[in-house]
Order: sequence, then C-alpha cells, then structure tokens
Amino acid sequence: MSVTHRLTAPAPGWTTDTDVVVVGSGVAGLTVALNVRRAGLRAMVVTKAMLDDGSTRWAQGGIAAALGEGDTPEQHLTDTLVAGAGLCDGDSVRTLVTEGPDAVRRLIAVGAAFDRGEDGDVLLTREGGHHRNRIAHAGGDATGAEISRALVEAVRRDPDVELIEHALVLDLLTDADGHAAGLTLHVMGEGQRDGVGAVRARAVVLATGGMGQVFSATTNPAVSTGDGVALALRAGAEVTDLEFVQFHPTVLWLGPEAEGQQPLVSEAVRGEGAHLVDADGVRFMLGQHELAELAPRDIVAKAITRRMREHGTDHMYLDGRHFGAEMWQRRFPTILASCRAHGIDPVTEPIPVAPAAHYASGGVRTDTRGRTSVPGLSACGEVACTGVHGANRLASNSLLEGLVFAERIAADLTARLAAGDLPERVVDVEAARAARPVPLPAPEARAEIQRLMSRGTGVLRSAASMAATAAGLARLAEQTRAAVAEEKPADPRVETWEAANLLLVADALVTAAAQREETRGCHWREDFPERDDAHWQRHLITTLTASGGPVSTLEEP
Repeated sequence: MSVTHRLTAPAPGWTTDTDVVVVGSGVAGLTVALNVRRAGLRAMVVTKAMLDDGSTRWAQGGIAAALGEGDTPEQHLTDTLVAGAGLCDGDSVRTLVTEGPDAVRRLIAVGAAFDRGEDGDVLLTREGGHHRNRIAHAGGDATGAEISRALVEAVRRDPDVELIEHALVLDLLTDADGHAAGLTLHVMGEGQRDGVGAVRARAVVLATGGMGQVFSATTNPAVSTGDGVALALRAGAEVTDLEFVQFHPTVLWLGPEAEGQQPLVSEAVRGEGAHLVDADGVRFMLGQHELAELAPRDIVAKAITRRMREHGTDHMYLDGRHFGAEMWQRRFPTILASCRAHGIDPVTEPIPVAPAAHYASGGVRTDTRGRTSVPGLSACGEVACTGVHGANRLASNSLLEGLVFAERIAADLTARLAAGDLPERVVDVEAARAARPVPLPAPEARAEIQRLMSRGTGVLRSAASMAATAAGLARLAEQTRAAVAEEKPADPRVETWEAANLLLVADALVTAAAQREETRGCHWREDFPERDDAHWQRHLITTLTASGGPVSTLEEP
C-alpha cells in the first residue's frame, strides 16, 4: 500500500538510517526502544519536544495492575469490560491484565520507584470503575513523572539508542511493496540535522500520544496535536473508535475564557475519599451509581455536566477539606501546589472543577502485536486503538496499555528479525513523489478548530451541533484550498503542519461521531440518549478517500 497523501513540505535535505524508528518518548515509545535494543536492533527515538515532554509525565493517578492480595487479572478484566461499555476487544483486555503485573515489575526493575508502605510492599489505591485497590502510584500524585524519569535515564544510559529531539514527524515512507520503510520529519534546531530530513528504517513505530489539542480545554500538553493519527490516515491506515474521547471529570476550572492545557485533579483524589459537591455543598453523585464519585469517568463527567446545566453554572466542586494539610502534602503534593498556584487552597476550600478533554480511547487500529493495517507500521500508547479501552477507558489503564503493548511490539519485531522477516528497506521514491500534497491551513486555524470542536463535539453532542462543527471545518478547508489556488499558501512550518494534522483528525472524529447514533461510554448524544447494542455494538473504521476526506464504515458483525 503506497502513501496516497502527504503534508506539503520541502524535499528532505538529509537522510539517516536505523533498524527501528520510534516516534514518541512516553512510556510506550521508550519501552519499545529499550526492548528492541536488548535484542540487538538499532533504535532511534524521534520526539517532538524534549525527551520527557510528552503526556506520560503528566499522568498523576498511577498505573493499574492486579498486584494486591486478593486481586486477580480476572477481576481487572471485568472492571475494564464494564467501563468499555460493550466495545472492548476481549483478547486485548485479557492480554493487558494478564501480562500487566509482570510488565509493572519489569518497569520497577528499570528503576521506577513506586510508593511503598512500611512493610515494603507497593502501595495501592482505587480510582473510578475499579472494585479493588490496584493503582500503583509514585511521589503521591507524580506517577507519570517518575515513570518518565526512569525510562529517560535508562535510554540515555544506552549510547546505541539514537535520539532526535525537537522533531515533528511528517509522513511515512514505504518501499515498492507498500511496507513502511521510514519517515520524513522536520527538526527544529541547528546543525547537521536541521529542517526536513528522512529516516530510513526496517520498521516504524508510532507512539506519538493523543490529540487533546483538538479541543479548547484539555489536560494534554501543547504537543498533543494528533500527529500520529494524521500520519497513519495519510498513509492509508485504518483508525477506529475516534468518537470516544474521554473527558476527565475533574479538571481545575480556571474561568470561562481559559484555553489550552488545564491542570488535572487526579481521580485518585476521589479514590482517597474526596466528594463532588455543588455550590450548596450537596453530594450529587450519591444515588447516581453504586460507586458514587468512583463511577466510571463517563458517568461522572455526564453527572457534573447535568448538574452544571441545572444550576446554570460552568463548574462544580471537589471537596477534600477533610483530608487535612498533612495528607494533602504527603499524598497529593503536585495537585496541592498547582491549586495554590492558581489561588485555591484545597486544605481550606473546595476545588472548582469541570470536565475537559483528556484521553482518546480510539486511534490507529492495531492487533495484539501492535501491527497496523500498513505492513511494517506499528502503534502503541494513546495513538493506538488496541481494543482495550472500548467506549470508555478504565482509569489508569493507559500507562499499563502503553507498557504492555510496547513490550509486545518489541517482541514481535525481535521475532521477525530472527525469522529473516525484517530486511533493510528501499524507499519507493516515485510513490513518495506521487502522493497528493495536503494544503496547509494558516496557523490561526488551530484556535478556530478548537473552538468548533469544543462547541459542537465536546461532552454533549447532537446531529445539529456536529453538523455545525463539520460545516465550520469545511469552511476552514475551503479557505485553505482557496489560498493555494490564489498562490498565497501558508508557509510549510511547524505551526501549519500541526494545524493540518488537527484539521484532519477533527474532521475524522466528527465524521465518526456523527455516524454513531447512540449514547455509549464517553460518546454522549443528546438526540440519541440510549445505548443501542442491536445496531451499534460494533466499531467504526475510518480511512481517507482518494480526495483526502475521511469516511467511516461500520465493521461487519
């Protein structure tokens, strides 16, 4: 399968080669790199900012695994399936929960230091949707930062892992058989590798994280612009479940005009006993679900949104005053500092919170080995859709999924090398040239995309709201084409490439969400408020047409 679309960009001015090129430096990407290196493969890690600037380090709550006494993978599987609202892939979930505990132990062996009790055992807590204490955490509420630290240090200790920081991936390169043969990228720096270049490789692994920046308010860092999903779509890969975007229920509310990355107030705060209340101090989650504040995230986000509507306000409150100062400082030092930096003291007052875009349950469609529909292209972490999360991710399964499936990708590549199935690849230069260039929107399109998506395709959706979003996105696309026709195209640079990626993933997300006429998991349709298993207990698979527009197809039953 040849690349059919590519970003408008200068021709590569330099070329390098490796065995496996990994795009992304979170838990998924770094785990792949470390594991393929142990097998003797050369590895290159390409990352958009600094090595530790991805989404992993922002993860507060922890990593879920059946590590505690009395807990079992089977119980973890049950909780995951319930949260996934009928769309989880059973084999993928079983893989996750059975391989997860040992994967966490191997992470500890790499150097990740989890919080431990006086007996030396890893401390475990609960989060929404879990019926057992199975969330391992580090630094109280700095789990992602600790995991990132340990993996970054391990990668930096290996001189044979080549690193390219400040590099935005552009497009996939393939050989004459349609097998991934490398990628193009743009390095934001000075020196030998500056500007657009090409990396030739035997295999390509996407671990680029999410696409939270497609919305105005998100917990995702600024680099999360859907680059991996956009690249995969342009390369002809299948993506799935894009309509299932999880909105974290408790994000620090900074005012009605706040945009961009917002501070997360971890689910673990509720796991330790904090209560959701309205302005009158009423605990409105009681009676909504058997787990009250610890119900799955979609249920909590919907309950908060309903209560906000009823009260005509744009936030609710999370009350943890009964914790006391010592517990806040010991268990949630990061959140405490973040709140205080914004003029809120959780020790003495409730925290204003509101839902914000948090995690993409969908992404590039893979099997249990991380293989996509494009030969030689693998994906893991938030950019991938392994089928683990279904319609709504269970809390703290994300770090575990990145870890487990990264190990499986590395094992798959190692086995293929041993079998002689991972030869050096020759880039099909003619196919790359024949790919249709994608026109680039102006940089200011980014903010308009975010406003359109938040207004019409956020927590609450309807046919009318999503039609308005789609129309707005179409106007932006037409303005972009008109500028090219008038010979006034936007300059190829990071801001315009990111805007193009956001426009594509926004269009693909709305296409899928508008087609799914039901409410399931974190996809909430006001005009179709019920779950409809008879028609919709199936996945929507999205690809690009020859003209470059997304089309979603319901998979066969």
